[in-house]
Amino acid sequence: MIELLALFIVSLIANTLSALAGGGAGLLQLPILLFLGLAFPVALATHKVASVALGLGATFKHLKAGTLNWRFSALVLASGLPGVLIGTLLVLHIPEQLTLFILAILTSGLGLYSLFSPALGQQQQSRHRSGSKLWLGVAGLFFIGVLNGSFTSGTGLFVTLWLVHWFGMDYKQAVAYTMVLVGLFWNSAGAISLALQAGVYWPWIPVLLLASALGGYLGAHWGLKQGNQMIKRCFESVTILTGISLLIKAVH
Repeated sequence: MIELLALFIVSLIANTLSALAGGGAGLLQLPILLFLGLAFPVALATHKVASVALGLGATFKHLKAGTLNWRFSALVLASGLPGVLIGTLLVLHIPEQLTLFILAILTSGLGLYSLFSPALGQQQQSRHRSGSKLWLGVAGLFFIGVLNGSFTSGTGLFVTLWLVHWFGMDYKQAVAYTMVLVGLFWNSAGAISLALQAGVYWPWIPVLLLASALGGYLGAHWGLKQGNQMIKRCFESVTILTGISLLIKAVH
């Protein structure tokens, strides 16, 4: 019971922050699964399965609010899902410390880039929706999809910043797309592929699913009520903390 309570509390906090910032649930959720004794491949697969509920909770809230353009949503799915599946085939063959180190540097860089770009994501300025620049945007989403399938946590943050930087979304809109499309669809594809390869620790799944769904709904609810500046600060905090956490794990 103590293990289940700890899992619920940590997962609820992690997924609420993730739904608010646009990614990063693995910052807290994956380490506690490892701390409680799961092997890395099983912990990663279990985390991915639980993360699907984060997308469900956020999707329910954002569908009610009508924040998504479904044509652009289909583009994000078509761009990223093949990359996710490729990434899940690669992850179990890449040294864990190497993946953690690379992801730590990339994730920290996202936060610092946003921190030193004060105007980033504060106003919606739709761009790069046609021609060669659209295809570059698609390539970026495909690459992030590979990272999403390959790495442990934080790749939803990559999607959020890519939607802001390349496609001109504000933070509030970008977080909505990330939570629904990455949280639900990308993570579902990754969860199924990893579960088939590594297995899932099913006894903990009900608690993790409940905490993830509730956290996703609460984070999306608060995110819709807040301004872009607050969401930007939350994004920067989560990315930098995620990067530091992953770097510490990589060097030990």
